[in-house]
Amino acid sequence: MSIAIERATLKRACMEMIETILYCLPNAFKGTIYQIGKPPQLRAERVTSGVIDAEKKRISWGLPARSDYNPPGKAWLSYRDEPKRPLEAMAWCVEKQRSWTAEDPRHDERSVRLHVDGQHEDYNHMEPVLVREADLNPSGQPPPEYPRRYDGTAIWQDTEYLVVAVIKIHFRPDTIRIGGPETRVIKRLSRSLGTELLSYQLRQDSMHAMQKLAKDRLSSCNVLADSLRNAITKSGLIFSLVKKEMAYLRDEWEQVLRDELHERDGKKEAIGALNDILGSMKDEANSLRKDLARVQDRFLELSLPPEKATNWIEKQIKTRWHVLLQKSPQDDRIVESIWQRVDELIESLHFGQASNIIGRYSKIPEDEKAEWVNLIYKNTDRFDAAVLERLIKMLANPNLELPSRRRSRETLTQLKALAETMNQLEENTNCVLSEMLNGGNGAGLPSIPEKKSKPETLTALSNAPTALPSR
Repeated sequence: MSIAIERATLKRACMEMIETILYCLPNAFKGTIYQIGKPPQLRAERVTSGVIDAEKKRISWGLPARSDYNPPGKAWLSYRDEPKRPLEAMAWCVEKQRSWTAEDPRHDERSVRLHVDGQHEDYNHMEPVLVREADLNPSGQPPPEYPRRYDGTAIWQDTEYLVVAVIKIHFRPDTIRIGGPETRVIKRLSRSLGTELLSYQLRQDSMHAMQKLAKDRLSSCNVLADSLRNAITKSGLIFSLVKKEMAYLRDEWEQVLRDELHERDGKKEAIGALNDILGSMKDEANSLRKDLARVQDRFLELSLPPEKATNWIEKQIKTRWHVLLQKSPQDDRIVESIWQRVDELIESLHFGQASNIIGRYSKIPEDEKAEWVNLIYKNTDRFDAAVLERLIKMLANPNLELPSRRRSRETLTQLKALAETMNQLEENTNCVLSEMLNGGNGAGLPSIPEKKSKPETLTALSNAPTALPSR
């Protein structure tokens, strides 16, 4: 079970991701993406590599003349951790589903080149691309046989994700650190690559299902109907992916405002202050304090529309503070400081749409700015094709200076096309079921009820993979 899309499509998606990273990260000069094949072989194969010139204007593409990871790639048994074999960062990323950062290549314990040839590699960061197993297996087939470690135990037993690719980015000396901002950017972009590859996979699977539907006759209608129901059930993922892309755009927009207007991150400051108060409290109700700190840190990872974020704070953070203060009373000064910080946290949710903030940002005309803010902060629980179309059109505007504007526009365009494909699948399913109800006789078929806006029938599924901690 792995991503199985056309080679040209896979290569194009990887080149676009490498291009985005190399243009956005000033100290990155080379990028490579490896595809990880299906279990149990987990063959790691280099898809493409790109090197950007010193002026950050042109990228040269191609694979190295010699590499164990060039096609046909390297199987799991050849790069897993074994005694008397140099450790490889690829094995770490695939087995642990965590990133590896070589911040000191001269002493990198997972540098094969260092331990075999005595020559250290560049400063680099490797990030696994994760996709939920259930999303690659909508029909609920038995899970694949996962490969085994040297000691005989199977990997990936305690996770619901699969590694479908690994991103490797090289940096100039002394410009990359474990857990640094560059690693966080690559981690977030790895989620986008996983989302994009999954969307290609779903679209390809959908098209195959449609072709099969056109060829099969009434004798196979039952099987086709079940298969299409499963595909339509998973189509709710489209709405979830659109919401995540909009969340990413909100994050970028707010960061642009902070950088341009030299504003502080009120959300992080408020959470930091609340955590400091927790740390200064006595050991009473220690488990409650730890739980509250965990929830507050979790909130920093979320990017919700202001209304939903406010509701999240009310239910998850304020409720826990009330319980904690009942178990461990504090003096009035501390209590007042707590609620003041909570109010500041709620106020920070409206940073990207606050008139006193966006009014000072002059790189976009006022009417375009108002439309942009209204689109990305729109609180909706339904798939709205009109809103998506307006957002795609807005992202074509060069006045909107966001680092991933073009990539986001391409992603949303692909999701829109996928939604239209799933609508067609739904219509075809209704036709097949109607024909089955009439014994396969096309005459006198009952009419299919006219549906309202088709994308509105899609339902949101669970969140995309949450990134695991970096090494």
